Amino acid sequence: MTDWIGTVFESDVGWTHLERLVDVGNRMAGSEGEREAAELTRDELADVGVRDARLESFEIQGWTRGESAIMAGDTTQDCIALPRSPSGRVDAPLIDLGYGLPEDFAETDVQDAIVMVRSDVPNYFDRYIHRREKYHHAAEHGAAGFLYRNHVEGCLPPTGSVGWKEDPIGPIPALGVSNEVGARLARRFDSQSIAISVEADSHPAQSQNVRAELGPDTEERVLVTSHVDAHDISEGALDNGAGTAMVVELANALADREDELETCVEFVVFGAEEVGLVGSTRYAERADHRAIKAVVNNDGVVSDRTLSIVTHGFDALEETATVVADRYDHPIETVPRVGPHSDHWPFAKWGVPGCHVKSMSDDAGRGWGHTFADTIEKLEPRTLSEQAILLTAYVVELARDEVTVEHREPAAIAADLESQGLAEGMRITGDWPYDG
Repeated sequence: MTDWIGTVFESDVGWTHLERLVDVGNRMAGSEGEREAAELTRDELADVGVRDARLESFEIQGWTRGESAIMAGDTTQDCIALPRSPSGRVDAPLIDLGYGLPEDFAETDVQDAIVMVRSDVPNYFDRYIHRREKYHHAAEHGAAGFLYRNHVEGCLPPTGSVGWKEDPIGPIPALGVSNEVGARLARRFDSQSIAISVEADSHPAQSQNVRAELGPDTEERVLVTSHVDAHDISEGALDNGAGTAMVVELANALADREDELETCVEFVVFGAEEVGLVGSTRYAERADHRAIKAVVNNDGVVSDRTLSIVTHGFDALEETATVVADRYDHPIETVPRVGPHSDHWPFAKWGVPGCHVKSMSDDAGRGWGHTFADTIEKLEPRTLSEQAILLTAYVVELARDEVTVEHREPAAIAADLESQGLAEGMRITGDWPYDG
């Protein structure tokens, strides 16, 4: 029977929850807003009929921004601090290092300078370089300050956390600047002395995960996940209010189909994703990995009408997506690569079947994400409904007894990271989880 499809398409549960999330305001990890958003999500999950909706709190390193500034010549330039930047002022020469590739740092003396790098990489380069890796190179080569220039036009300074694995607060002040401000600084002040300053408060804080269940009380379970925190400079609609709204919509749909579930489905909305996958890491470290049949992680959904599922080499996750796409004659892109970012990764890195569900995109980078422009009017209720239909079917299929999702050996995941050019950057930033 397909009556449920019309019910899901007509539902406004997820979209209404998205509106509530973006209206909270600041959902930065460890903030009161993040906790309010988690409580709203817990209550909404309970209202749609899941069982034992609850919060689980944990300690994190909190960070609250103050004032930031760039003074160049007799001008001041718009900027924002990058989360987990230390406070401080630096007066030093500016060095525009372009893309900030590893060889750029090796070939240029940046000792005691303020280094500016772009947020993208050139087309000819063989791998993506994460913001934290560029920050690490700057600090390791003796830079005194770090400017992260958005490659996306529109006067949008980017945000995104820096810091070390061992010490969450980074060693040098770090700021985001727009593409346009970066161009102006490079044109007028390259090799000249400028000043940057960051005011920020680092303090102990609490975050929380939201958990709830549906279906039979089996030991094995399918996790349907997202993260509720967002960067404090925007509504966080795309990243990741939409993902949490999707979890709520799927819970609502699956509650009506609970008798069809053959495996327990657990909904987990993580906290503190944007500052190092803290909530999901905490959960994964305490979980029985063998009891997790699959992780369906929603982060970046709804921004485009076509779903894209990064399957990390788990064949059954790709095959099930193809079954659903064929059944409903609706495209789902599958990407059989490894993606070591977002809340599936603390599971997938140890061979637990995990996929990253997002929207297909032609943009090389985050687009509106991590900027002031991450706002709800860029999303459509229609897309949320369409994707919820496909993902409801996807979760029901994965929960079927006859669908086997084989775990992978961690060594195979590590080999994929090596072959896809991701291992080098992870070793540099301290994120490589394997021996050797």
